[in-house]
Amino acid sequence: MKRIVIKVGSSVLTETTNIAEERMLRLVSLITEARKKYEVILVSSGAVSAGYTAVKLNRTIPTSKKVLASVGQSILMSSYKNMFDIYDVTISQILLTEEDFDSKVHTRIFQDIIDRTLKHDILPIVNENDISTTPDQLFGDNDQLSAHVAYYTGADILVILSDIDGYYDSNPKDNPKAQIRKFVTQLNESELNQEHTPNSQFATGGIVTKLKAAEYLMNKDRKMFLCNGYDLTSAREFLIEGIHNKGTLFSKKKEEKKDK
Repeated sequence: MKRIVIKVGSSVLTETTNIAEERMLRLVSLITEARKKYEVILVSSGAVSAGYTAVKLNRTIPTSKKVLASVGQSILMSSYKNMFDIYDVTISQILLTEEDFDSKVHTRIFQDIIDRTLKHDILPIVNENDISTTPDQLFGDNDQLSAHVAYYTGADILVILSDIDGYYDSNPKDNPKAQIRKFVTQLNESELNQEHTPNSQFATGGIVTKLKAAEYLMNKDRKMFLCNGYDLTSAREFLIEGIHNKGTLFSKKKEEKKDK
């Protein structure tokens, strides 16, 4: 059975003052369906934004952000548990930092935990542990984290569910004729060094961090698929039906799913 990593961003999971329950339930439904075909690892953002639904602290203050994350982790996981319980799926929470991939011992422990949870039909939900760590111990965004998780767990592909439909040939906000690039086999330095422009106040990435995640995986002969997390049609077509209708596949080789 192939192994995949699905990463979902904060903007998909939360709205200004609440967990986006309908979107989360659609995500849970898709993951449950995908688990019949793949071993699935979920990398989930949303702790800080979930915390903000309960406590209105200033996330630009580092300590306040940690407090929001500490409050939000339980809110986020409680929401996941309630929804996955509908489908009788057991979940686990795994919190990581960048240092967990720098130490062979820590990496081996993490790999063993992932393998054992999947062996026992448990869905591992991974997030960055930004509560008790220093800035130099953190990736800073879950796009980079999910790429490392995908590589070190031997996943075949990383699927990023975002607030955009894919990677465009120009900024769709500035150019109404911008087109999604369905296949990307190479990224240049100017693309990787663009200014970070997250669309949500709680997002820490933007398109650049997704491109860096894709570059990391392509350099290791792995793939990444970027698509919309608000409307999961593209993700479902790609993962379940084997159709690449919309979204961007990053791969050294132009291959993969048939067009619709």
